[in-house]
Amino acid sequence: MPHNGCPGERRDHEKGTRSRMRIAMISAHTSPLAPLGGRETGGMNVYVLELSRELARLGYDVDIFTRRDGDLPAVEEVAPRLRLIRIAAGPPEPIEKEEIVHYLPEFQRNMRRWFGTQPRPYDIVHSHYWQSGWSGTLLAREFRLPHVVMFHTLGEVKNRARFGEEEPKLRIRHERTITRRATAIVTASDHERQLLELYYGGDLERMHSVPCGIDLDLFFPRDTDEARERISIPGDAPLILWVGRLEKLKGVEILVDAAAQLERRDFRLLVVGGDERAAGLRDELEAQARAAGIAPNVEFRPAVPHSELPWFYSAADVCVVPSYYESFGLVAVEAMACGTPVVASRVGGLISTVTDGVTGYLIPWRCPEPFAEKLEVLLGNPELRANFSAAARRSVERFRWSTVGLRIADVYDAAIERHRRSEGADALARPFGKEAWESAIIARG
Repeated sequence: MPHNGCPGERRDHEKGTRSRMRIAMISAHTSPLAPLGGRETGGMNVYVLELSRELARLGYDVDIFTRRDGDLPAVEEVAPRLRLIRIAAGPPEPIEKEEIVHYLPEFQRNMRRWFGTQPRPYDIVHSHYWQSGWSGTLLAREFRLPHVVMFHTLGEVKNRARFGEEEPKLRIRHERTITRRATAIVTASDHERQLLELYYGGDLERMHSVPCGIDLDLFFPRDTDEARERISIPGDAPLILWVGRLEKLKGVEILVDAAAQLERRDFRLLVVGGDERAAGLRDELEAQARAAGIAPNVEFRPAVPHSELPWFYSAADVCVVPSYYESFGLVAVEAMACGTPVVASRVGGLISTVTDGVTGYLIPWRCPEPFAEKLEVLLGNPELRANFSAAARRSVERFRWSTVGLRIADVYDAAIERHRRSEGADALARPFGKEAWESAIIARG
């Protein structure tokens, strides 16, 4: 339902006045202000923070809720009309994402207390990832609010990708429950929307495909020589780039094997991302490069600030995204915004962001040979790279945050209207089984 008035305002039909809409944005397992590139920090952190900034610019009051994991202030002003609220749940220190599930009841209870102390109520709850969705579902029902959820990744889809790690049944079961009870679901692509219907029984009428956004004033092409000097890449050897969280789902081992199959040996492969918890996988990849005889060509660097990434993309001749699954593929979009062609897996949201043969290449097989073939083509053809580069930059205009923010605002309007119609309906009045759900969490399902 489109806005009837200025963004950030809602019509109070009972009082006939306008008041500023308040949004409770939940990102339980990771703070959007955390440094990027770690095991738990990546595209979702960028999405939550930048979407919240855009909504605040549109006039909404946004509070982002995350688990407190240090001695930072409980409430932090991030921007005008945007705050980060750190909620106590479990030890006040970083813990593994898989362990946070045991502290979700405490997280939800302390959020409930916060909600109850507010002089002005929230109008909508927007949860990100299944753990936030668990808390958001309970809070939305208790405070009779519409609940919008975005999963970012889906456990069932990751398991079917068969990349060697198994998502717990507890996660998948709760994702199904959240899918059934959410007022609206945001998907990053039509492909994800179809998967939610196929594997989770999602209602297509409640699903809205809205792509992730990108700051095109930050991500734009830089001079290649200047970029290489800035990131300390000497010479003019062809540069292949990989960026992201260093985890098995990202398929970096495919890229290392593909690089080993290149006929030319003057290339450099730069792998950027990961923190100390990714040391084991980094060791495996370094050993793989040594065994393949390309160790001198491969360099691993830790995660860099998000604001520095445009220099890395601009320095590269090609960016490779060999993931087993991506719900959207933010790295590919950032690279294209910087005019860098992309070679990516034909999976998930990458299908809708990378145009095969125009802005890069999509590889339907998760094996090194086709990646190596397309890398050879691009690295050996400067004119083709230039054509892809120009097309890539043009292709990302649709991902501006100003566009994405307005589309999410329309999702909020639709969710509020749907919630208003459903209040008092049998589906809302049925016992929720909250105690049983909390028990399942604590007992690990």
